[in-house]
Amino acid sequence: MEKVPMTVAGLVRLETDLKHYKMDERPSIIQAIAEARAHGDLSENAEYHAAKERQSFVEGQITEIESLIGRAEVIDVSKLSGDTIKFGATVTVVDIDTDDERTYQIVGEVESNVKEGRLSIISPLARAMIGKAEGDDVDFNAPGGQKSYEILSVKYI
Repeated sequence: MEKVPMTVAGLVRLETDLKHYKMDERPSIIQAIAEARAHGDLSENAEYHAAKERQSFVEGQITEIESLIGRAEVIDVSKLSGDTIKFGATVTVVDIDTDDERTYQIVGEVESNVKEGRLSIISPLARAMIGKAEGDDVDFNAPGGQKSYEILSVKYI
């Protein structure tokens, strides 16, 4: 079993999602199935089939989240420090071509969300930044072509 690196916040998010699926979704699906069964013939009962599909989805989510939690390698970013970029670093970069400034935290794949500033450790940008320090340039192949950033700051918060 391969370990899944994640931050403490990522683990908390997974545990919250798991609780939601088990405590909220499961009971409501069981209720929906019971109500649909009460309507009679199940072979042509759209409500029943929809509830069963939802049940299948939720059970799949529960299984996946439990697996991720079981394989989690939780890294407490608040205990990390240093001048170079590694997992958990919050990095501010500027696009050399456009002068757009962005801040990302390098996190595990399951908790990444670029729109929220959480960059997956396996993304091309994160892989290019690992081991670099403030003031360094980072060149990497993005889906849209070659990109260049300058690292403005590296923090562990």
